[in-house]
This record gives sequence, C-alpha cells and structure tokens, in this order.
Amino acid sequence: MNRRVVTVFGGSGFIGRQVVRRLAADGWIVRAAVRDPVAAAFLKTMGDPAQVNPVMADITDPAGVAAAVAGADAVVNLVGILFEKGRAGFDAVHARGAAHVAEAAKAAGITRLVHMSALGADRNSPSAYARSKAAGEEAVLAAIPGATIIRPSVVFGPDDDFFNRFGRLARLSPVLPVFTGDGFRPIHTETGYDVDWFGSGGPTFQPVYVGNVADAIVRPLAVPALAGRIYELGGPRRYTLKEIMELVLRETGQTCRIVPLPFAVGRIQAALLSLLPTPPLTADQLLLMRVDNVVRGGKPGLAELGIGATSCESILPGYMRRYQP
Repeated sequence: MNRRVVTVFGGSGFIGRQVVRRLAADGWIVRAAVRDPVAAAFLKTMGDPAQVNPVMADITDPAGVAAAVAGADAVVNLVGILFEKGRAGFDAVHARGAAHVAEAAKAAGITRLVHMSALGADRNSPSAYARSKAAGEEAVLAAIPGATIIRPSVVFGPDDDFFNRFGRLARLSPVLPVFTGDGFRPIHTETGYDVDWFGSGGPTFQPVYVGNVADAIVRPLAVPALAGRIYELGGPRRYTLKEIMELVLRETGQTCRIVPLPFAVGRIQAALLSLLPTPPLTADQLLLMRVDNVVRGGKPGLAELGIGATSCESILPGYMRRYQP
C-alpha cells in the first residue's frame, strides 16, 4: 500500500514541529522543507525510521520549492517572519513565497494545500506585514481555489515569541510598557479630577495555543469535508495588553511596574530597537497593534474543526516559571 506524502514548508519552526509530529502520528511520510536540513535533523525522531525527512528548500526559490513538492500528495505552508531583514522581506516571504508554493503544488497536480496566514491579513492595512499576508492568501487561492487558509491570533506555547518575550523583559526591566491610544485622559470623579492613564488597556489579543493551531492545520488533511475554507483561530478569552502584562507578572512572580506609553513614544522606541539584529519591536509591529488581534466572527474557527480552545492559564505555568526570581 502506497503511503501518503506531505511536504511541510517551515516544518522545523515553532508551529511546524507540532504539525510534523501530528502528521507523522497520522501515518504521513513527512517531507520537512527547511533552509537548514542539518539543524532540522531533530524532526526525524518524531516518526518511524525514514518517515520524517528534512530537505533543503528556500520558499523564495521557485525551483527549490518545485523540487520539494514533487511527488507529494499534500502541501502545508507555515513559513512566516515577524520582521524584515535583508532580502527576507514581507513581500518576498509572505506574498511571492506563498505564490511559489501554491503554483508549484498546482503544477504538480496537488489540490490539498493548507496555508497559514494571520488574523488581521488585510490588503488595506497600514502594516506591511498584514498587507503581505493578504497578498499571500490571494496568490494561494488564485492557484488553488480549494486551498485551506488558517488565520491564527497570537500563538502561545513553550517556545513562543510572545509570552516568553515579556517574561524576559519582566526579569530584566523595572517596567513593562503598555502602548495605549486612548490613555492619559483627564476624568471627572466624585472627589474631583483624575487621570485615566491606561484608557481601554491597549490593543486586544486572543492568544491561541500552539497545539490547537497544529490540530487545526492537520484536521482538513484528514477530513476532506473540512478543507477549502478560511478558518480564524482564537483562544477562549480576549486580553488587553495590560491584562497580558498582569498575567505575565502573576506567572513569573516578578514585581516590575506596568506603565502606560502613548503610541508616539512607542514609535521612537521602535525606531531605535529596529537597529538590533533581532528587534523586539518594530514600527510595523506597532502599526499592527493599532488593530485588535481577535476573531471577529463570520468565519469558521476551532469549534467548526471540532477542537476545544485551550486557555492561557492552563499552559503558562508550565513554562513561564523559568522567569521566576
């Protein structure tokens, strides 16, 4: 009996390794398309001998992408970047790279494609990240109209770049910043006047657990009736940035202060931090924060995929303790 082959672009990443493990457990032969197959050798232990195979492929190279999908039955594209560096820009990775994958899959006769985008993907967004994600979706659906699009909110888990970033900051800095667009307002109280420093608490997020996202990516490959739709994924609760910071302090036991900052100050910080090799904040990320990163309804989500949403509170204690005093 012939075994099914799936090519997973970005298989060694934060979400990718979770997807590879699940696909291997479902009996797929997994071809993990990565830029560094040697560094991705750890993926081989996620399946039986010769079941998981890292192969070299750069999503910006059409020829390499075509070679990686040749002979596959399905394709999953998880490649994404949070900031631009050199030739690895948003358009090159999220838009043209996604087009390379979809067009190669189409040329190979593959109709089962799962493409990971992001909540907030919008052609008209002021953020280059969000515009490139929307362009990637359009390119994928133009090549394979029956492709499945996955749009997660902020993804959390032991190796995330969200809660871990704030955990490191809480350990090293005396303050945790909350960018607000409606704070610093004078308000009238029963005893006189005061200042509403935080306003609505900054941008709102709906963090979704990495295990739930991986399940959502694999499920349409296992159940064809679930394929060909756009899914928006969010966790069971929404948090303002201020509530996120409070959650970080509670789980880490750190005692630094949460301070409000106007977005204007954030732009100055982002301009300086963007000079670092791995910037913790960029001007484009600040633009993204202007729009709440939450599921707005109208699209199917975890529930329609038969997946229960996992809460932050049930997962964070397991890995945020590393930042405790």
